[in-house]
Amino acid sequence: MTNDTAPDDDGLQWYRALGPDELPERRVTAVTCGGTTVCLTHYDGQYAAIDNACPHQGGPLGEGSIENGLLRCPWHGWDFDPLTGQSPGDHDDCVLIYDVEERADGIYVGFPADEPRERTVSDVMVETMTNWGIEHVWGIVGHSNLGLADAFREAESRGDLSYYGVRHEGAASFAASAYGKLTGRPAACFSIAGPGATNLLTGLWDANVDRSPTLALTGQVATQVLGTGNFQEVDLEAAYGDVALFEQTVLPSSDHAELMTRAAKTAILEGGVSHLIFPDEVQTISAASAEVGGPDGRLTRRDIAPPAASVEEAVDLLSSAERPLIIVGHGARFEMEQVVELAERLDCPVVTTFKAKGQLSDHHPLAGGVLGRSGTPVASHFMNESDLLVVFGASFSNHTGISEYKPTIHVDRDPMVLGKHHAVDVPVWGDVGVAAGQFTEHLKDSLAAKSQRAEVADRWDIWREEKATRRAQPAERGVNYATVFDAMSRLLPDDAILPVDVGNNTYAFGRYFECADHTVLMSGYLGSIGFAFPAALGAWAATQEPNSPFAERPVVSVSSDGGFGQYMGEVTTAVKYDMDLTHVLLTDNELGKISKEQRDGGWPVWQTDLVNPDFAAYAENCGALGVRVESPDELEDKLTEALDHEGPALVEVLTDTNPV
Repeated sequence: MTNDTAPDDDGLQWYRALGPDELPERRVTAVTCGGTTVCLTHYDGQYAAIDNACPHQGGPLGEGSIENGLLRCPWHGWDFDPLTGQSPGDHDDCVLIYDVEERADGIYVGFPADEPRERTVSDVMVETMTNWGIEHVWGIVGHSNLGLADAFREAESRGDLSYYGVRHEGAASFAASAYGKLTGRPAACFSIAGPGATNLLTGLWDANVDRSPTLALTGQVATQVLGTGNFQEVDLEAAYGDVALFEQTVLPSSDHAELMTRAAKTAILEGGVSHLIFPDEVQTISAASAEVGGPDGRLTRRDIAPPAASVEEAVDLLSSAERPLIIVGHGARFEMEQVVELAERLDCPVVTTFKAKGQLSDHHPLAGGVLGRSGTPVASHFMNESDLLVVFGASFSNHTGISEYKPTIHVDRDPMVLGKHHAVDVPVWGDVGVAAGQFTEHLKDSLAAKSQRAEVADRWDIWREEKATRRAQPAERGVNYATVFDAMSRLLPDDAILPVDVGNNTYAFGRYFECADHTVLMSGYLGSIGFAFPAALGAWAATQEPNSPFAERPVVSVSSDGGFGQYMGEVTTAVKYDMDLTHVLLTDNELGKISKEQRDGGWPVWQTDLVNPDFAAYAENCGALGVRVESPDELEDKLTEALDHEGPALVEVLTDTNPV
């Protein structure tokens, strides 16, 4: 309700703060005028405007009351004259007072002409952050991070970054982690001190164990009260000690640009979480002439060649193998061209770990699908029949299904991953793409390997016939998993980005969905329920980058009701930022995977049932498109409607609880 006028002869900028007779006698209210909040008082027939912040603890005077002729602070009861801002008696406490005029159309408050915004420590660090290419931030603005938030606002106004306000900090960290997994570049998550910072931890552990470059920026209580048990004080260095590869509290005397540089560089080079803690008052320290940092001269090329002796040992094994099998993990995601060239030279199948699903199209004539618990019979067949495993960028998780007794070549850029769980025949330390290229280059003209191309096609024919029989099986209710993922395989755009959750729905996705040029994102080693929808927020941000390889690609996330229920409030985030994404929600009204584990382990099924709303109606209530599928004959039309919708859409599909 504020109307700007030109500055008058005294240099004051006047704002209309209240309408005539809007504030009753002996009442107070807080009004924001031109970015400044003041306490308006009406007492003894006069109006006054005083600073809204009590000088003792910052209490909001506009939420106080006039008692016995004095304005009382609502936080600790200190009194001030409601017209002059003076404290009674001998106290010299006082509150800044502003000029007030009563005019025909209301009450006006005069402010000194705006001073230029002062550059702060937060500005220096945010400018350094964006110089390092960290251009997306998900978070929640709050009382202990306002200085840093204002630096984000300034950077966003310049077009240097995009900020997304979420409903829960866990969604912020999952979004940042998913962005890092997709692009290989870091994004940031942002919170207040205390509970906001602790809420980030689950998503940050996801980034940690999946080696996704991520920056966590948390507020903190003022340095003068650190260690005193102040309101919302948590020892964040201790809380983040295991999850963060780099961590530092930002102090007044810190080299602020260098701290951000170290944080960004660590996240990028080591693949994981960097954490910076911003005490409240440090965020607004003046830094008018401070220089910013950036990556120039601070990063080296990382396409490191393996030792020649390792290449020679690997090539000897490759040359003599009759049925080699290539296995790729998530660590090979940006190097698949060289890996596929090697596979074509050997004419051997390529299978993936579940986390690497989609890194090679299932329609490639040498693709063998996913190996392990979420995998296909195609992949397990070639694992059983192989006489040599060539493993790129995988870490041999117990879910993966990589046989330990087979002769093995293992390539990874992290030497600690090589032979992590058991000895391998040839550990090769180096860049995946460089190593695969050198293997191909040094292979002999005559190889022992026999072409397995026709066998790959035969095994897919067998599996696809089996899938057809499973689609024909009646579901307990709604639509069975095989039918859902068959429809999605046919109807989704070939280049869709697919964040998926955990649970029966994800096991079925791994088994039944056939990837074309899709990119799959998941919570790999952490296996956190609730990942999919926040990850879709992170993936969508990457699609908005005009020069990105992910630009304008569709985002379609998948979860069950158990996972979606954890972050369903983020539908409003997708609506707020008009995110064009689709969520496929498979509803079975229980934590189906846990029920299965209870049954398989001889336990009674207990406390896994869920009480759900109509999720499609919920999405509509949030402002998104919501459609509901209750039978197989509705599936394709409803899924197509959601995919064609411009903006956020949710397809709720009623399913049975059996993922087979």
